[in-house]
Amino acid sequence: MPPAALPAGARPRQALARWTGIAAIGLAALGVDTPARAGTWGLCDAPAPISATDQDRMLRFAAVVKQVLDASGQRVALISRSGLDLSRFGVRYSHAGLALRPDAAKPWSVRQLYYTCDESRPRLFDQGIPGFLMGRDDPSQGYVSIVLLPAPQSDALERTALDQRTALELLAADYSANAYPFSTRYQNCNQWVAELMASAWAPAGSADRAGSTQPSPRERAQAWLRSEGFRPEPIGLGSHGVLFAAHFAPLVHVDDHPRDDLYALQMRVSLPTSLETFVHGRLPGAERIELCHDRRKIVVRRGWQALGPGCEAGPQDDSIPLDP
Repeated sequence: MPPAALPAGARPRQALARWTGIAAIGLAALGVDTPARAGTWGLCDAPAPISATDQDRMLRFAAVVKQVLDASGQRVALISRSGLDLSRFGVRYSHAGLALRPDAAKPWSVRQLYYTCDESRPRLFDQGIPGFLMGRDDPSQGYVSIVLLPAPQSDALERTALDQRTALELLAADYSANAYPFSTRYQNCNQWVAELMASAWAPAGSADRAGSTQPSPRERAQAWLRSEGFRPEPIGLGSHGVLFAAHFAPLVHVDDHPRDDLYALQMRVSLPTSLETFVHGRLPGAERIELCHDRRKIVVRRGWQALGPGCEAGPQDDSIPLDP
């Protein structure tokens, strides 16, 4: 059965969107004890329930995110959120999608790639902003990054994202949380977004440079990304033990990564920062808005300078109190 899209507004019972390969490898290296189910180390288990207070805080945070999107006047944005604490790898954001609102009478939703655990396959899924933000491990603090695009690129990306045939053609049959960006063997959630952007922005005829007489849509997208300077920074694994653990981590693969990278104890993986760096360098008119919350406040920052740890507001940031 070919990859397919989950119906808009549906909620998969067991779906995996918050894990990156770095997260899974990190869990293996740290020996994190999670309940095993179907060989997935608990990565496909239902998320732990959160308190009513935490849920209320996250819903209020989601409302501010929607207000920021509404105020932008746009119908599409690149949106990323934090998930598992990956600070030891220098990673804040783990999962990206496209926030879409083609009809002003309807709410914003995020089109994204999920790994559906029940079916053991990747699917595309439209999810409301609150649900998108609920996919975090720590409800007491979280970060969201929104990138707004200039009109020509924004319009092209919206058309491509809403074209179900194109979106599904770019969806790989096999998922790997740490998929190598320039191989079609696997795919992760952020790489699907990267290839969708490529399909939207590549000029007609650029597919002829993909190095194949009949390149697939994914090959064409990856060839354009490479030619345009899409270069995800290597993630240092730190030790041979981490690399060894990767061979046994569920939903993680190493057979698509260049051998030289593995010998150097690093992996190049598409992360939200990879997408944002590419957009920032290619589209000078792109704007970035970063939001965070802790138990006391929400902070909103406009500009490409990232918020620091601890969700502390700077002099130019907006700070919105959260009632205890």
